[in-house]
Amino acid sequence: MFTTEFLITSLIIVMLPGTGVIYTISTGLFVGHRASLAAAVGCTFGALPHLLVSILGLSAILHLSAMAFQVLKYLGALYLLYVAWSMWRDSGHLAIDKQRCRVGFLNIAVKGFLINILNPKLSLFFIAFLPQFVPMGSTTPIVDLSLLSAIFMLITLVVFMAYGLFAGTVRDYVIHSPRVVAHLQRSFAVAFAALGAKLAMAER
Repeated sequence: MFTTEFLITSLIIVMLPGTGVIYTISTGLFVGHRASLAAAVGCTFGALPHLLVSILGLSAILHLSAMAFQVLKYLGALYLLYVAWSMWRDSGHLAIDKQRCRVGFLNIAVKGFLINILNPKLSLFFIAFLPQFVPMGSTTPIVDLSLLSAIFMLITLVVFMAYGLFAGTVRDYVIHSPRVVAHLQRSFAVAFAALGAKLAMAER
């Protein structure tokens, strides 16, 4: 069950740029490495409901219910567009304000949680991905899926923290140039807007 293939595939999937990666890196760059850890935790736990949904088989219901899928999909897209707008609006105004760097870690984690929980594609992904690594004829499929999910979440947390800590490390080299900061914020804003638009237009 815990094969090298599963670990490598999970690592590649987690490392691919997505909303969680972009959010964690941008948090590390603009707020600091400690805040990026909160973002990583939030994004990781944002996948937990999808994993639970997949384990319980409820994602099959979500897949069959066009209305439920569409509602969740558009809520997620709107939230990503809101994140993009907020980041674009603040570009050029970050100005290394120490007070702003003290943004609450809980708020950062909750934002990361919402970014992932409002993406219905995750449920469909997990129900397609995880069962492939459950042994044929397993008498405890729910236990197997739970263990696979726990390992996947651990990989996600470690990779996201590494991304965030790296971003926090180079922050001092970036943050002293307001022009660079503004360009980065706008780039991340465009990335979030593109991801939101992609989610809104995605087919089931």
